[in-house]
Amino acid sequence: MLQDGNKSEHRFAYQVQEAESGQTIEWFLKKRGYSRQILTQLKKTDQGIRKNGTWAYTRDRVKEGDLLGICLIEKVEAGKILPVRLPFSVVFEDEHLLVISKPADMPVHPSMNNYDNTLANAVAAYAQEKGESYAFRCINRLDRDTTGLLILAKHMLSAAVLYGQMRRKEIHRTYLAIVKGRLESPGVIDLPIGRKEGSTIERIVDPEHGEHAVTHYQPLQWDTDWTLVQCMLETGRTHQIRVHMRHIGHPLPGDFLYCPEDHSMKRQPLHSWKLSFMHPITGESMEFVQPVPEDMKEYMRCNKRGEIGFYEISDDS
Repeated sequence: MLQDGNKSEHRFAYQVQEAESGQTIEWFLKKRGYSRQILTQLKKTDQGIRKNGTWAYTRDRVKEGDLLGICLIEKVEAGKILPVRLPFSVVFEDEHLLVISKPADMPVHPSMNNYDNTLANAVAAYAQEKGESYAFRCINRLDRDTTGLLILAKHMLSAAVLYGQMRRKEIHRTYLAIVKGRLESPGVIDLPIGRKEGSTIERIVDPEHGEHAVTHYQPLQWDTDWTLVQCMLETGRTHQIRVHMRHIGHPLPGDFLYCPEDHSMKRQPLHSWKLSFMHPITGESMEFVQPVPEDMKEYMRCNKRGEIGFYEISDDS
């Protein structure tokens, strides 16, 4: 990766295998996740595609043993996101992606009322301090008060491949949530979710107009008045876990939207605990786990009445 002010350059090399012989370069690259937008940009880039050291067209065909060299150049619009030093943790980083842990009370993207207090601002400052420049591309999203793991792509190709994995449900997301009441059996909630009429942010279960949404949940630990559940998402609808758990009578305490009468926590206790996916460039299998936040542990400690469930989340889980 080369950095030049607000421009980044990434180079990739591929050797054609026997089974790929006869394919066009366009088809060869599409099979590796190159989007139409990237291919269009490569066509406009001088020496963007080289076959065996010579500039090539996407319609050219390859044969076994050919070497393809790709030069992907991106311009990052200066000043689009204000760099602001804000706390977040880097769990993994290479030249292609970042896996970070987001704290509570931090929106992911800037908006009219959140111009300089977002994860995007924090990442812009982090990149600036390292002398890097890349667009903010968040692959999985989290609500403002949801903590935990997020994937950020550093360039167009890693973003395209990771978005493709998300569409094909190959990025596996596991959350931990504290819900009100006692749950002892696992279950699946398969109920459509849509926007509540008259609200710009609130969602409801809406069988008629809602979008397909599926949440798998597994109780891990419980007491009389609360349960720690593991939730795995098949879909990624806005507020999905919060809406589904409220619908079955187990809202998250402290959730100002879906359990407004409960003030036992300052936020909804929802944490992006585990992420697993394939590295967008190397194809390596990757899995990350982020410890349970202290405020969720404190809630469980303070609300113990002696009836603890069958699975303990350790401090280093």
